[in-house]
Amino acid sequence: EVQLVESGGGLVQAGGSLRLSCVASGFTLDFDDYAIGWFRQAPGKEREGVSCISTNDGRKYYLDTVKGRFTIIKDNAKNTVYLQMNSLKPEDTALYYCARGGSSFCSNLTAEYDYWGQGTQVTVSS
Repeated sequence: EVQLVESGGGLVQAGGSLRLSCVASGFTLDFDDYAIGWFRQAPGKEREGVSCISTNDGRKYYLDTVKGRFTIIKDNAKNTVYLQMNSLKPEDTALYYCARGGSSFCSNLTAEYDYWGQGTQVTVSS
């Protein structure tokens, strides 16, 4: 059974950092070719793609507003994908989800992802 479990969210002041973890089970990151994406959803807003890593060539993609601040990291040994978030801003406040793509290619479309975690809340105070 495929499962994704996020953790690492919390309350942080603007300018601070958090590292989100997405532990995968039921498939392996190093042998199975599925893209892993991080999404977020703020109250009253649509879910948006924040970052993605393509598992066949390791390419990384970022939402323009997080470029230079967020880094996606894949740890095959731990079957875990991290999202390191630095210089956090109040507008980064949202529920953050990781998801497994239906292929090895990244997409910012939620419909292209077939398994989702339960989410972890990130709140950035000003």
